[in-house]
Order: sequence, then structure tokens, then C-alpha cells
Amino acid sequence: MAVAIDAERSFTESLEHRLLDIENGERIRACLQCGLCSGTCPVGYLMDFPPHKMIAALRAGMFEEVLSHDSIWLCVSCHACADVCPAQIPLTDGLMTVAKEEMVLAGNTPVELQDALEKSQRYGNPLGESPRRRAAWVEKAGIDVPVMRELRRPVEALWFVGDYASHHPRAQLATVALAKVFRALDVDFGILGAEETSDGDSQRLAGERGLFEMLADKNAKALSQYEFGEIVTADPHAYNAFLNEYPGLDIAYPTRHYTQFLADNLDRLRPLLTGRIDATVAYHDPCYLGRANGVYEQPRRLLEAIPGVTLVEMRHTRQASLCCGRGGGGMWLDGFLWEKGRVRPSEWRVSEAVDAGAEILALACPYEAPRFEDATKTVAGAGDLIVRDIAELLVEAMDG
Repeated sequence: MAVAIDAERSFTESLEHRLLDIENGERIRACLQCGLCSGTCPVGYLMDFPPHKMIAALRAGMFEEVLSHDSIWLCVSCHACADVCPAQIPLTDGLMTVAKEEMVLAGNTPVELQDALEKSQRYGNPLGESPRRRAAWVEKAGIDVPVMRELRRPVEALWFVGDYASHHPRAQLATVALAKVFRALDVDFGILGAEETSDGDSQRLAGERGLFEMLADKNAKALSQYEFGEIVTADPHAYNAFLNEYPGLDIAYPTRHYTQFLADNLDRLRPLLTGRIDATVAYHDPCYLGRANGVYEQPRRLLEAIPGVTLVEMRHTRQASLCCGRGGGGMWLDGFLWEKGRVRPSEWRVSEAVDAGAEILALACPYEAPRFEDATKTVAGAGDLIVRDIAELLVEAMDG
């Protein structure tokens, strides 16, 4: 018995050292056990060990008890816990991610998540699509979308399209719309096409650090072949990866989300918005654009520039925004979450849009449209709610 206790303490001490090596990881020792993190977590009430209890177990040398439960997979890495922590402990990028890494190493991974991770390794995307089809959406665009390998010259902006924006049929609609906006603004851009691979950020947050580094290395090799002024992406997770994670791997490029890029070019964009969209619009702040990286105003500025739009706020907005449930691998754990709690975070958000009187729910992340559109079919009173990416609304105003 004493041997088992000593082994568990040794494991916990080793884990604590890993956490301390993370940026600001030493703050874990300043935990007040106030419980704000667990109370703020949208699914904390379903967890056997929500964040503050995980820290308590770490201090008690009993962290293996945490790993004997699988409720850690309910965490969608939305940063809500880290955002409210008075000690500023890196809970999302530290505690929760390291715990998931241990679960992956132990082989304690839900089947649907494991499938997405294996597809990411084999195909370079979690959907299992052929890498050769990465730029197949261009055929639907009906306009010229230059590919860097064919362009063979420097460009102003390299558009990193992303997994779902490239391969998911609903997300592709927003991708085509953004291509039209870029063309209307005469942006000098190019895409990597088949040379692009998953940014890996969601895989990292789901506990697969090694896979993340492998995917990042592939992207680094592709990017190094070309000259460009900056990276622009519509994917908040790719944005987060290039902005915060890739530099630690010596992969560093100026990076903007497309809403930042367009907001900075609003003087050129506004004269093109000749049509009206007479509708009440609520904007959903994506976790990895808003809470994780502080981009709140630029998407709203774009929406307010559209003639006829009346912008309203939902009950949880900006820093307090509710997660759609797809981050941190959540898009690959729908079945697990439903089995554990019979809940869908996307339905909570759509309910808030209805309560706010919105006719359109505006988005700035390719993960979200399919999820929210599904939720409009199950939430009472949401049958007429329209779900659109900001780029789609801009094109509609241009065509008007």
C-alpha cells in the first residue's frame, strides 16, 4: 500500500513539474480554491473533477484519481475558467491540456476523438478528406483564387484557409464568400491549396502535442517556400496557433483574422456595401477570437457597416460569451457530451439569440455554422433564425 501511495505521489510531483514549466505555470501554487473556474465552466457541473478540484487533487498527491475518470473530455478549452481566475493560473493551456495529454498517453481517449486524431495524422485534416481536395472549394467560387505554387511571386496576404473552411460543405459557403470579398477589394492574396495542412491547434488542446508539432512542421515547410506580407485566416483556431503557439516552434509570421484585416480596410469596403440587410443581428464571439485573443470590436464594426443592420447583444457577450462547444476537440466529442449530460452548448447559444430578438446570428468561425443551423431545428422559436458568417453578409450587401 505504501509503495502504491509513493508511486502516485511521484507521478503527481512529475506532473506538477511539467505544469510549472509552462508559462506562468508557477501560479498554480497560488490557487485560492475559490471555485470561480469550476462555477464559470459551462459543463463544470457534469465533471467529476472540475478545475479547482483537479488542483486540490494535485496538491494532495492524488492526481491519478483525476485521470481515472473520463469527464476531463467534457472540457472544450473555451478559456472561461482561465479568464475568471483571480490568480491568473493558465488553466486551459496548462492544467486541462496537460491532463488530456496524460489521458491520451494512457490510451483513455473517446473513440470519436481518436478517429479524428488518426485522420489528422494520416490525411492532414480531421475530416479524413484527401489532401489533394484541399482547394476543391475553388471550383465553387466562380472567381479566380490564386494558388501560391502556380502564382510564383510574392503576395500581400497568404490566406490560410483551414480544415473545415476547406472541406466542410456548409463552411465552404463562407469561404467562397470571403474569396469574393477579397476579389472585390482587389486584395493581392494566394492560398497554399494542397500544400496546406491542419493548423493542429484543436488537436493540441485535445492532448496530442506531438501531432500538433508534426502538423505545424508541415505547414512551416510549405510556408517557407513563399514570400508574403502576412497570414490572414478565417479560422480562430488557426489564428491562435500562428499567433501564440507556432512562435514557440520558431515559426513566426504576422497574422490577422479576416475580420481584423477587413476592419482595417473598412474605408475601401464600405463604398462596396450598396445593398441593405434590414435585420436585427446578434454576433457570436468565438472563444479563440474573443476570449483567448481579445478580438471583439472588429467583427462588430463590419456588421455595423452593413446598411440596414441593427446590432443587438445576447445575454452572454464578448468576454462572457458562451462557447459553441466545438473548441478543444469538442467538435469530435458530440456523442460523448450527449451521453454524459444530454446537453448541446450550441442550443444554449441559439436560445440566447432568440431571446435577444435576433433574426440573424452572425459568425466569424467556420466551425460554427453547421452546429448553430442544427440547433435552430431543435430550439423552440428558432425556426426562422438565419445563421450567416460575416463574410456571407458582406457579399449579400455587395450584391444588393
